[in-house]
Amino acid sequence: MPSFDIVSEVDQSEVENAVQNVMREISVRYDFKGSKSTAEHKDGVINVFADDDLKLRQMHEILRGQLHKRGIEPGQLDYQKVEPAAGQSVRQNIVVKEGIDKELAKKIVKEIKGAKMKVQVAIQGDTLRVSGKKRDDLQAVIQFVKDLGLELPMQYKNFRD
Repeated sequence: MPSFDIVSEVDQSEVENAVQNVMREISVRYDFKGSKSTAEHKDGVINVFADDDLKLRQMHEILRGQLHKRGIEPGQLDYQKVEPAAGQSVRQNIVVKEGIDKELAKKIVKEIKGAKMKVQVAIQGDTLRVSGKKRDDLQAVIQFVKDLGLELPMQYKNFRD
């Protein structure tokens, strides 16, 4: 019986490379000369420290560009609250989201079952396993999930015939 998994995952080494490129770009940009702005990646969280709100927004743009080059979509990032630091400087944590949470998984299962597709969907931790009798049914499910317009980017892996 053919099956595949719906997952939402990020290659953490690519995130690390993007953060290093952000630091490299900040070091050569004229508007960041003499700035103490930094970005570091640790355990799925990107810590951004900037001199002021303007530099923080510029660092967000640079980070989004670097992550996009590496195939990581902006929907994977969860921007936390901006915290004031010493003086006018600010810091912010950006969580890199991985996995499908329970509520979103239940919503996807409900939508697939509501579409009366001839497949079975099982929640397995932070992934969804979809199985059906025909490969065409599975491809229809992939297209259906893509058309749902979810904010969290999904990948379709582990296709078995």
